[in-house]
Amino acid sequence: MRRGEYGGIFFRLLFLLAFLAFFAFLYLVRHPLMRLAGGLWMKNDTPTSADVIVLLGDDNYAADRAFHAAELYRSRVAPVVVASGRMLRSSVGMADIMEHDLESFGVPAAAIVKFPHRGENTQEEAGAMTGLVTSHGWKRVLLVTSNYHARRACFIFDRVLPRGVSVQVSGARDSTFDPSHWWETREGQKLFLGELFGYVLARWELRGKPVAPAGDAILAGNFLSPEGMMLFLRNLT
Repeated sequence: MRRGEYGGIFFRLLFLLAFLAFFAFLYLVRHPLMRLAGGLWMKNDTPTSADVIVLLGDDNYAADRAFHAAELYRSRVAPVVVASGRMLRSSVGMADIMEHDLESFGVPAAAIVKFPHRGENTQEEAGAMTGLVTSHGWKRVLLVTSNYHARRACFIFDRVLPRGVSVQVSGARDSTFDPSHWWETREGQKLFLGELFGYVLARWELRGKPVAPAGDAILAGNFLSPEGMMLFLRNLT
């Protein structure tokens, strides 16, 4: 066998070993990487005050979103809570359920604005909400939604609501989604993949809207920014 053939075999073997070592490394850090992926959907602003708390519809069975919205109301973050929800029938909808949950958690009926709509997704819900926000003159909106849905919801509302309206979000703990162990349950996997698809679709459909805020830099493709690298390193520990 000629010397060149020996060299070719050696480099192919070296490449194979490097390839196997790379996948072994990925296997060893798979849990930190998946925790990082789950944490990317989290967004939790801490506003001291807002004009209105908007409770987004389709809460889970435990009413985690409504419970969190009631906590914020009792903390006097805002004087009004919007119970938003899609219509299920002509006479009943999710907004009725959200209103009931808010009252059961201590929010007085006089402080609740029930808002039924026909939206089938977050973007349509935001579009329906535009008229309500404009008619009341609200300029500081605090969204309340599930933790895994918080970043996408804020991204959408920030682009759909009228200019001059500031949008923040407070993510409620969700009993069906643990960002540190989402891959261990079927429901967690479904929610994660659903948000991944929904976020990509939202960025595509709203690509002509104003530029994403700095908080979305990591998911916008700037993973190697200093903020992205710090988040990555924190999740590896």
